[in-house]
Amino acid sequence: MFNTRRLESIDIVDVAPPADFNSAVTVDWVSLKNYDGALVVWTKAVGTAGDDWSLQLVQATAVAGTASKALTVKNWYYKAAALLSSGGTYTKVTEATATADLDLGTPTDYLHDILQAQYVIDVRASDLDVDGGFDCISATFDDGDCGSTSLGSIKIIPYGARFPQATPKSSIID
Repeated sequence: MFNTRRLESIDIVDVAPPADFNSAVTVDWVSLKNYDGALVVWTKAVGTAGDDWSLQLVQATAVAGTASKALTVKNWYYKAAALLSSGGTYTKVTEATATADLDLGTPTDYLHDILQAQYVIDVRASDLDVDGGFDCISATFDDGDCGSTSLGSIKIIPYGARFPQATPKSSIID
């Protein structure tokens, strides 16, 4: 049995607060140095038909984005509906080949452009190039995929704090 409260072992970082992703969006970096992993949670509002979003995960050796490179994943989850608040369950997607580019229009068109949707990627700290000194994650967004206003946000939720405490260690500093 654990006596740790959940917020003593996680952090919640708004790496890209709600914004129009049709233009360049600055996304912050999160360090997993003190965590076992993180959930990357990407939420989007109803958009325009044909505006298929594309999110790329990246890793770096410091929260300044030092020596950043692609971070590939094989599994991710989504739920999409006219209203996300109406409930629903997550659907798991397993890519045939690990990819760093989660493109919602190619090769499979998920038809989420005209729906509200939420995407979750579970990144374990061990998924990073640890031998190369990589312990930070972020995301980039290909704003060229959208031709219209595309509202969304990205949160990264580090979990499994290695040193749980009433005030968890910040994950946005090295």
